[in-house]
Amino acid sequence: MAEREAEREEALLTRVRAMEQAVGEIGTTLDETSTCRELAAFAARHLNATTTVDLLTEPGAPPRRAAHAGPPEPSGHTGRTVAEATAPATAAEPGGGRPIVGSGAEAVGDRPEAGSGAEVAGDRLAAGSGAEPDGGTEAEPDGGAEAAPRATAPGGPTGRGASAAPAGPTAPGNAAEGATTPAGGPRHPADPFAPGPGGPTGRVPVLAGDLAAPGDPTARRLSLPLSVHDEEPLGTVTLTRTGGTPFSGDEVALARHAARLAARHLGHARRLAAAEDAALHLQRALVAEPGRPHPNLEIAGGYLPAGPRALVGGDWFETVRLHFGRSLLVVGDVMGHGLDAAVDMNAYRTALREVAATDLPPHRVLRHLDSVVAEDGARRPATVLLVRVDPARGTATFASAGHLPPVVFGADGSAEVVDLPVGPPLGTGVGGYEPTTRPLRPGDTLLLFTDGLVERRGEDIDDSLARLAALRLPRDSGPDRVVDEVLRRLGAHGAEDDVAVLAARIRARAPQ
Repeated sequence: MAEREAEREEALLTRVRAMEQAVGEIGTTLDETSTCRELAAFAARHLNATTTVDLLTEPGAPPRRAAHAGPPEPSGHTGRTVAEATAPATAAEPGGGRPIVGSGAEAVGDRPEAGSGAEVAGDRLAAGSGAEPDGGTEAEPDGGAEAAPRATAPGGPTGRGASAAPAGPTAPGNAAEGATTPAGGPRHPADPFAPGPGGPTGRVPVLAGDLAAPGDPTARRLSLPLSVHDEEPLGTVTLTRTGGTPFSGDEVALARHAARLAARHLGHARRLAAAEDAALHLQRALVAEPGRPHPNLEIAGGYLPAGPRALVGGDWFETVRLHFGRSLLVVGDVMGHGLDAAVDMNAYRTALREVAATDLPPHRVLRHLDSVVAEDGARRPATVLLVRVDPARGTATFASAGHLPPVVFGADGSAEVVDLPVGPPLGTGVGGYEPTTRPLRPGDTLLLFTDGLVERRGEDIDDSLARLAALRLPRDSGPDRVVDEVLRRLGAHGAEDDVAVLAARIRARAPQ
């Protein structure tokens, strides 16, 4: 008796340790597939069973096989798994019959003795009568003190009939004779969501033991739903063990704990994915195509958000048609990142379109925007660069609100940083913006950009601008070629900040 108590205590300690390990090993990421692989690896290692995890994706769609793991190869380790700690002892029960389980729990699906007249196809345990934490099992809800095993349905050992484990260790060996399948009809062990009695929704998760394959009487199978309490199952985890050792109550409890833990993390992952999907749809709504300039101006733009899950941020570019064939080019950068910065960016762009429609000079447009934003304390400050291009005169007028200067690429591919006065960012209410006008020669391509294009961690901004100015592009590169070459050569696709670029060139007039 003392030996059995010691074995029981050891088994409980092993199970507790395994549950603690499950918390640290399952759900380390918010990725569904990774969580399923972690669950399969944990169950295969601790329960010495081949484990598969199937996920339900859409209603009516077949489940998706998300993970598969086999039991580890023997490696001479000194630690004990739950499967080892609860392995059946060789001593026989005093009354004769079935072997005694070392953990003190009756093994799920012990086979009745020969001569009972019942062929047992496998092991199954209903969720409502599953192994209790102490490894025991509850009686079937038929009012009796002990539940008799259910006989296999016609068809032999490989049939679809269900067979239950005895409720207690003293069940007689011939109790299977005359046993019937409980109300609700037979439930196939491979279907853990089969309808049956005992659940509020009629969908009772089933802990089922069954033959792994026809003709293999030593296989045991345990199927568990990936669900927490009364939530809808997200899928199933199936453990298959060969060698004739049935799943003990401790093993069933550990498997259920791991399945519930994985289900909780899978639920978190799916809710996060749904929130991110909603955010992406909102970002797409914020992404507006820039206005079209006059036909006398060639333009090309590019935008690269920071991070893999973002579509927009605080950077933007815009073009506005003005009178007399002129166009206003805009590039801006709202301080901050993510969706909040994108919302403010959209507000800045809307306000700028309204002010620019009045055809004010660039520095006065900035002054008006600064006063409007300063009155709204909820808006983040932003840097903005405006360039009014007049193709008829071949000139460009600049005004900057704390923004980096533009670069002009000549027809020979060389670059020159435009020297212009810089005012304070928008939203400060200080004002003080000054215009600068310079000529645009035929073949010149003007490049406006945000700081994410050139800024690098630990590098002075003057060095960053010098690196851009040192680029030599192919001769007669148009706006599209300039944008592509600059983004590629400066490694903008791996930048830590949002990147927005806008290139423009006066379109050459066709000969008369």
